Formats: sequence, structure tokens, C-alpha cells
Amino acid sequence: MSRHRLSGLPSGRRTKLAMLALWVVIAAVMGPLALKLSDVQNNDSLGSLPAGAEASRAAARAEAAFPEPDALVAVAVYVRESGLTDADRAKVDADRAAFAAHAAGGTVPAPVPAADGKALLLSFQLAGDDDEQAAAVGPVKDRLAAQTPDGLRTALTGSAGAEDDLNDAFAGLDITLLLATVAAVAILLLLTYRSPVLWLIPLLTAAVASQVAGGIVYLLAKHTGLAVDLQSQNILTILSIGVGVDYALLIVARYREELRRHEDRHEAMAIALRRSFPAICASAATVAIGLLCLLAADQPATHGLGPVGAIAVVATFTAMTTLLPAVLVLFGRWVFWPFVPRYTPGIEGQDVAADHGVWARIARLVGSRPRTVWLATAAVLAALTFGVTNLSVGLPGDETFTKEVGTVTGQRLIERHYPGGTLAPAFVIATAGTATPVADAARTVDGVATVGEPQRSADGRWVRIEATFTSEPTGPAAQQALQRLRDAVRGVPDSQALVGGDTAFEVDGDAVTSRDNLVVIPLVLAVILVVLMGLLRALVAPLVLLASVVLSYAAALGAAGFLLDAMGHPRLWSAVPLQTFLFIVALGVDYTIFLMTRAREEAAQLGHREGVLHALTVTGGVITSAGVVLAATFAALTVLPMVPSMQIGVIVTAGVLVDTLLVRSLLVPALAVHIGRAAWWPGRLSRAVSHPEVPAETERVATVR
Repeated sequence: MSRHRLSGLPSGRRTKLAMLALWVVIAAVMGPLALKLSDVQNNDSLGSLPAGAEASRAAARAEAAFPEPDALVAVAVYVRESGLTDADRAKVDADRAAFAAHAAGGTVPAPVPAADGKALLLSFQLAGDDDEQAAAVGPVKDRLAAQTPDGLRTALTGSAGAEDDLNDAFAGLDITLLLATVAAVAILLLLTYRSPVLWLIPLLTAAVASQVAGGIVYLLAKHTGLAVDLQSQNILTILSIGVGVDYALLIVARYREELRRHEDRHEAMAIALRRSFPAICASAATVAIGLLCLLAADQPATHGLGPVGAIAVVATFTAMTTLLPAVLVLFGRWVFWPFVPRYTPGIEGQDVAADHGVWARIARLVGSRPRTVWLATAAVLAALTFGVTNLSVGLPGDETFTKEVGTVTGQRLIERHYPGGTLAPAFVIATAGTATPVADAARTVDGVATVGEPQRSADGRWVRIEATFTSEPTGPAAQQALQRLRDAVRGVPDSQALVGGDTAFEVDGDAVTSRDNLVVIPLVLAVILVVLMGLLRALVAPLVLLASVVLSYAAALGAAGFLLDAMGHPRLWSAVPLQTFLFIVALGVDYTIFLMTRAREEAAQLGHREGVLHALTVTGGVITSAGVVLAATFAALTVLPMVPSMQIGVIVTAGVLVDTLLVRSLLVPALAVHIGRAAWWPGRLSRAVSHPEVPAETERVATVR
């Protein structure tokens, strides 16, 4: 079916009603399924590694050789900086007796004292199934806080405390995130459209798209094993609303133009949709295919994000190019009230640039001094990149939350009074016959505080040996000690030694992240280059645009570096650089696609220079509005209490604003004008122009396609 026929379906006098009926059925089916998405959510992938990593292989071998109940571990810590008193020890004994009711086996091991006499630890597994364990955490925390002598500090940590803190932190936050996103977008749409009605239609259409995408993801997760976690579910909501409103702004802007030229609103929408469809389709394809490139990543959290995000983009694209036009045509011109676009006979040849005074002045600036403009803009972007020096990769476990929670308090208390790795020792799994030499080798490692006695597996094949580091288990000193430990135990003949634990997960996670960056980033850039070449039918312009988005990402990371450093969270979660690269590059290139597809269209009528400047004039307002809206949707991620989500929100928001306000508005058009028709090489526009080029300041009348 031709594009002309397709564009007429949602805007036809009869077909618009059929399109609405179809979407009512789709929403009725998918909406209830979307509400179940949290039921199939699995957050284990957020902190997991691929099966081939040594830490994963060590964990698998340990689980097989030393099967233990899959129980939460509660670690209660008691600290008095002046030294524990008899009353403090009585409190610990009373708590130990009370905790026995919730402990596996009905007993709690004796407290572990700190060498300095200022702290005691109680550590025990919770009894029962998952629900019973989760229910027990509350009474344990209540008992820990009750009847505490003045001056004694207590905290609950371990996996039990961590899971409880996570549940408390995210209770109701899916609704909070949605409300924050909708509120930000609604305010911006009200300011953009200045209509009390029109803003609702794009927002509600995006909400329908989000529900449909959620329903599809639920079905795939339930029946095909598609991985869905908290982060990918949040990104689904953000992408659906942000990208959807972007597409809506483009369609509505074109529709408004055509309503002034055509008395029949159905015809006006058909033309608007036909002319905006290629850019929107290219945008959706770029983002969706870019997200699918994440399937090449080994990091499970990054790998799983790709399909979920791609489904959100495709569902949103479909809704915005079918449902939105049908609804707009059904309601008619009055939805623009009080600024209703009236049909005016005889204005078919009028240049709509006259309605864009601010952007016309920007276009004149770009056209009069293109080299100066792009050099100055590039210098500003380069200056922003210096903020990258404030950032580092590697988020410590005690900085995962944006505020201090009980688990973090407990970890910090333990670190002050026990060897740094007490809470998370490394473990070595080796053959039983090499137990003694492996333990001896571990004891010689610099940075290892203590080495436990070997524990033999039930089948007699393996031993497990715990090694506690002197420093904090996820810090650089412990990571270096881990590498030395691995080298030492591997050096024992026939040991088949594997080293696991939290520190091993950090080290292996960094290696996996580095590999993913080297594989996925070039793949994403290659995909975007191919899409741009196919869309613009040129080679030079796509290469220039690709370079501009890479510079935009570097500048965004630098700008975010200044912000995150000021906010106290400059240490990035390992997956953040790759994920934000994808969002900034794939979403940022959207605005350049919107600009350059219009520029190519105009260049065929007006010549290269005039075409670029005219495209900048007529698209500047709507694309800037789209960029600000998308930035606002990602900024909503900062309401989440997890540092990784907040970091993604800050970096992508900075990136979208940099791309919208500097790269697309100044750098790209100035470069295009400076390069001249060669930008379209080897396409037809590089060899000839339909009209002689004239200065930007010359008044002219052009038919806007």
C-alpha cells in the first residue's frame, strides 16, 4: 500500500472511526495485561553477570556443591563508640532470644565482637518461604529499635535489610514516576499549545501507547522469557510518553499549517501525515534498532533493556501515526481553541516562515556567519566535555540509594569496627585434594585479613574457603587484592580454583562493561549511519551528523559531570555510560533527522543554502518544544531513590537539551551551510539545484512542502 493510501486511513471520513474502534479494542485487551507487568518483573538481572564470568561460575559451583536454603540473611549491628556496656550486651542477648523465633533452625549464632570492643554482630538466616521471610523483616527491625540504651546505635543490614529497604524505597514509586512525568509534559504542552484542550490528546494517546507496549512486554515476558526489570519498566514509561509527545508535536505542527491551506480537515491531516511520516518513521526506526543493538551486550540488565525499549518505541510510533490523527480529525479545528487555525483561500504559496520570527533571526545569523557559528558552538561543546573529569565508573554499594537507609548505615558501622570485607567475604571453590595449599596461598595475599578453614562438600569433591579483605569489599583496594587472590589460588596445581563474592562481581562487572562498550557503541553508530544514509540519500551529511551526535554525547556527559558532582553522586553505575550513550545518540539524532529531512525537501525547491535556513526557521520552534518535553520526561527519573536511575535521568536530560539547543539549532545547520551542496554528495542535490541560491535575508515566497 502506498504512503498516500496509508496516510488517508486515520484521517478518512469513514476510516477514522474504524481506526478509533480498532484502538479501543487493542487498549481494552492490552490495558489489563499492562497492569500485570510488575508480576513478571525480575530484578535479579540488575546486579547479575553473564554465566561465563568467573564470579557467576563460582556462584554456580558453590550452589551445586554446598546447597543451602535460599534464605535472606539478617545482620544486626550494635555499636557504642565509647565501648559497649553491660546494658548494651543485655540488649544484644535479649534481641538474640527474640530473633530465634524468626531464624532458620530456631537459633541465632552467638554475637561476633569487634576487636576494639565497641561493636557486636548478630547474623542469622530467616526461616520460611519467601513471603514469610519478607514478613519477618519488619518484626526484626522493630525489635532491634526497641528498648535501646541511650547512646547505643543499631542497624539492620545483610540481604534481609537490603531487600526491605529496596521495597520501602520503591513502594508506590511507579505511580510517582508516572505522575511526575505526566505533570511535567502537561505543563510544557500547555505552554506550547496555549490551549486548554489540545494538550490532552497527545498525552492520552501516549498513555494508550504505553499501556499497549506494557501489555506486549508482559505477554513476551510470560511466554518467551523476555527479561523485564524495574529499570526497563520505568524506561518503557518514559520512552512512550517522551517519544510519543515528540512525534505528536511534529504531526500537530504540520496539521496546523495545512489547516490554513485546506478547508477540509481530513485532507489537511492526510497531507500533514504524509509529509511528516518519513521523518517520524526514520526516527522510530533509528531509536528502535539502536535499542535492539543492546542485545549484543553481555550485561543482563543492559541486554534486557533493548527489546523492552524497542517495543515501547514501535507501539508509540504506531499510535501516534494512526490513533492521534484519527482523534484530531474527529474533534475538528475547535481543539486548537482559542488559537484556531482558519482556512484562508489563496495562501497556498505563502511562506510560513513569516510566522517564526525568532527562528528566522537565528537562521539569518547562521546564514550570515556559518563558519563562525559552528566553530563557536563546537568550542562551547568542547568546553562542556571537561566536566567528564568529575566522573568515575564504579558505584559503591553504600551509594546505591540517594538517601541513607538502614542497610547503608549498618554497612558503614561494620566497616568502622571490623575488617572492611567482613560483611561480604570472597570465597574460593577448589578441589578437595588441594584444600590446604589453596588456603595457604590465600593467606599470603596482601590485602587479605583472614582466611577461614576449608569446608568440604557433601560429595567430597570440593572445598569452600572464605577470605575476608582488609578494605571495603567493593573499593579499588579490595578489587586489586581479589586479582592477587585469584592469581595465587590458580597457581596451585590441579586446584581448578574459582573466586567469587561481591568483590569478584564488581571486578567481573567492570570487565563485562568494557567489553559491551567496545561492541555496542560502534554497532549503534553503524546502525545510525546506515539509517541516515538511506533517509538523506547522501554520505557526507550523515557522517557530519554522526560526528555531531558523538560530540553532543561527550558534551552531555561533561555537563552532567558538573551537575552530578554538585549533587554528590559523581561515581557512575557501570552500565550508565553505555545506556545513556544509546539514549542520547539515538534520541538526539531524531531532532537532526527532523531538521535535515525538511532541509532536503526544501533544498529541492529553493536550493541548498536557502533550503537549510528555511528548514531551520520553520522547524525550530516545534523541534525545540519536542526536545524540552523529552528532556522533562527523562528528568522525571530523578524522583526515583536509586542513584543509577537518577544518573541516567540527569545525563540524558542534559544530552537532549544540549542536542536540541546547540547541536540541532546552531552546529548542524551552520555546518550544512558552510559545507554547501557537497553535504548531499553523492546524491542528486549535490550536483544540481532547482533554483539559484539567494541570500538568506532576501524576501521570498515559497511553497512549504
